[in-house]
Amino acid sequence: MDDTAKYLIHASISADGVVERSDVVGAIFGQTEGLLGDDLDLRDLQQSSKVGRIDVQIDSENGHSFGQMTIASSLDKAETAVLAASLETLTRVGPCQAVIEITNIEDVREAKRRMVVDRAKELLSESFDDTVMTSTEILEEVKESIRVEDITEFHGLPAGPRVADSDAIIVVEGRADVLTLLQYGIKNAVGVEGTNVPEDIADLTQERTVTAFLDGDRGGELILRELAQVGDVDYVAFAPDGQSVEDLDRGAVIQSLRDKVAFASLPNEGSFRAAVAAANGTQEVPTDPRTESPTTDDTSPTPPADDPSDAATETGADTSNTVTVEPIADVGVGAEAGTVGAADEGSDPDAPAAADVLAAAEVETVAEADPVPETRSLSDHTREIIDAESGLARLLDANLEPVDEVAVEKVYDTVEYADPAPELVVIDGEASQKLVDIAAQRGVGNIVARSAGEYVKKPVSVRVRTAEQLVD
Repeated sequence: MDDTAKYLIHASISADGVVERSDVVGAIFGQTEGLLGDDLDLRDLQQSSKVGRIDVQIDSENGHSFGQMTIASSLDKAETAVLAASLETLTRVGPCQAVIEITNIEDVREAKRRMVVDRAKELLSESFDDTVMTSTEILEEVKESIRVEDITEFHGLPAGPRVADSDAIIVVEGRADVLTLLQYGIKNAVGVEGTNVPEDIADLTQERTVTAFLDGDRGGELILRELAQVGDVDYVAFAPDGQSVEDLDRGAVIQSLRDKVAFASLPNEGSFRAAVAAANGTQEVPTDPRTESPTTDDTSPTPPADDPSDAATETGADTSNTVTVEPIADVGVGAEAGTVGAADEGSDPDAPAAADVLAAAEVETVAEADPVPETRSLSDHTREIIDAESGLARLLDANLEPVDEVAVEKVYDTVEYADPAPELVVIDGEASQKLVDIAAQRGVGNIVARSAGEYVKKPVSVRVRTAEQLVD
């Protein structure tokens, strides 16, 4: 169609015989020649580009031909209508009787106007942002940009700027935790980004004094267990029960780091969070004997004053828990400012801490009084679902007890509408982007799958592991 055309003449054609496109075009020129005078002669109009090419589409079936014809016109309305009407005077195409009927004259400009209006509506709704930022939002955005500029990478993992040269590091779960600690002046944190601890982090823990600072939930316990298997952990600190590191205020972060406990003093069995709480002399987190995991309790360490710059060095029976806090400083080891976890000079590093001995005694007493019954582990569920090629997905609660079991293709709706939402999903299939997104929306913290998918954007709240990583 010519870009300058204003109208399109649409016509239908039928013939009592088999005809071709060239027959139709020849009949139009032959039978309209001289019909409308020199000013509207079709050949002259085409030569002057006032009429475009005659487009004919015709088919034959059972000895009859039928099709559609379109002619572009740059003439005015009246001239176009006269030209269209002249086409209906055709009675023969080649040797066959034929009928041409005008079905419609389309105003091309009107179609373009509708397209312009529709596109303008889209641009108006999509391209203009009417939101006006408040002063608080402006300040928060500026502060966030400063924190993002401070964050660096350590072998592709989010890290504070002092991780590369500090004598001590703090291992946290993800990028959001690193940003939170940077906000409070702690610059030697590195995130493992999931329960599959990278080899670079495992190697780094062999060279530095390591404090694992993890969320106060079962996911934090799982990360600590894997980190302890592949690396060397010196101290352990948890966020208050049920809270994440990224959600803590400055006082709660400093208090949690002050309450860190030597990992070597923790028992191999039972809840690490309960053992850390006992070592700190706080109310012990109750433990469910079926899963050795703590139940929900509102008790948590009392946060210190809002301004940690006023905090003085606190030395207890366990010299490894000495804490020095300054307003903007690194959390490291040695005499440098902002150090969390360095031992006081002159103390015996090999001497057992009183709190550690007390914690060990309490854990042993609990173990003797209430032996923990054997339950199915996550590895057991993985073998039953994935290794056995069951074609199923199993939903588990926080106690690793099955909540539901469905075919793989039904896992999306099952996870989305499960009440209550499961804690963990074991699936004999791929942990796709859709499944990970639904899990993040429902608060599912862990997925174990046969394979991991390709993620455009992976939620930090969901940890994905494959059966190969989990089961030896």
